[in-house]
Amino acid sequence: MRQSYYGPEYMRVLRKNLLRVGVQILDQSPALELLLADDGSVAGARGVQRQHHRTYTVRAGAVVLANGGCAFLSKALGCNTNTGDGLLMAVEGGGELSSMEASNHYAISTAFNATVTRGVPFGWASFSDEAGNDLGGYVNGRRDPSFLPNALLKGPVYARLDRATPEVKAVIEKSHFISYLPYKKAGIDPYTERVPVTLVLEGTVRGTGGIRLTDDSCGTKVPGLYAAGDAASREFLAGLASGGGGPNAAWAISTGQWAGVGAAAFAKSLGAHANERFARPTGQAGLRSPQVDKTPSSASFDSEAIVRGVQNEMLPLEKNHFRSEQQLLDSLSKLEKLWEQVQANPKQDTVRDVEFSRRAASLTAVARWAYFSGLHRTETRSEHIRVDYPETDPNQRYYQATGGLERLWVRRDWIADEIATPPVLTTQTTPSVSKL
Repeated sequence: MRQSYYGPEYMRVLRKNLLRVGVQILDQSPALELLLADDGSVAGARGVQRQHHRTYTVRAGAVVLANGGCAFLSKALGCNTNTGDGLLMAVEGGGELSSMEASNHYAISTAFNATVTRGVPFGWASFSDEAGNDLGGYVNGRRDPSFLPNALLKGPVYARLDRATPEVKAVIEKSHFISYLPYKKAGIDPYTERVPVTLVLEGTVRGTGGIRLTDDSCGTKVPGLYAAGDAASREFLAGLASGGGGPNAAWAISTGQWAGVGAAAFAKSLGAHANERFARPTGQAGLRSPQVDKTPSSASFDSEAIVRGVQNEMLPLEKNHFRSEQQLLDSLSKLEKLWEQVQANPKQDTVRDVEFSRRAASLTAVARWAYFSGLHRTETRSEHIRVDYPETDPNQRYYQATGGLERLWVRRDWIADEIATPPVLTTQTTPSVSKL
């Protein structure tokens, strides 16, 4: 029997199975930091419970980070809880990231409801400008991925799904109902009426970058720490491209199983007294200010202003899709100043304050890693587009590992040809181009 399943459906099945075997699920309880034992292995996690207005601590022999990637609060459907928390948690615990330059995936959406980013229906669209002139947008009958970003920089773009046959319409309205729903609610016939379209940033959620995996069980550099789904770097599946919908869903399910098996084996190897280990919290930015600056009179940083500052650098096409050395340096300079701000006292009057302060720090950290990694890939490869290096360089057939908190670093990784290079470092406040 052949059957199609969508995210909510298989999430419901997985939840049902977990409850059946007695797993405790903490709803509305985002994890915000890891716990480490004296030997550097992971020993659990801490977070907040929104509905109970309290913090919680979970002791564990192993931890799987499956808390998604980072879409920078762009309002892409299902992505606004993907704010890079797991990436920051991993680096604070001693882990590394990989392919963070592939963090700029944009998806097409209607401009009047810029949240649903299912692109399949637009494969049967005709595109035009404000005056109604046909803009093309297809190469050999397939939608050109480079068409829309360039067209939108010139002015508004409109789409009409007038290329759809009756059979295609039936598929759109059934299998892609979530993309058809905005039209239905607005009383728009997408097959005969033009609608404005835009691009919405999905970042690493449908991009590639994430936590660097070190073995077949989805382990990381931190003993006992595993990563799955969008939280993990997807380069083994997609290179520096997007895996799209189906492959990325398969990646999430597969890595979830592999990481679960690996984590269970590691936890079992610790024996019955694993949770008696001393454990220290690792979270800093957005959770704790440096002790030397921690005074009762110190003002807390403005989380919303930090988020807006990050979005100003990450959401615009002309900054994140079309990258250049000067633009990356300018953005990194601004992001460094935001990173300095999130080192100050976080607002912690309520658990939501704690969550939002940590979220601001996570978004800032991920933005810095993404642009620093992009700065050092001096070529155009897949989704990473450098307007100052428009060609793909055959000598850059490697991935890039990156990390660091106060000082960022990047190194060549998973190299096709043996090239030995030390990490490239930057200071906190003066990002610069360094030769690899």
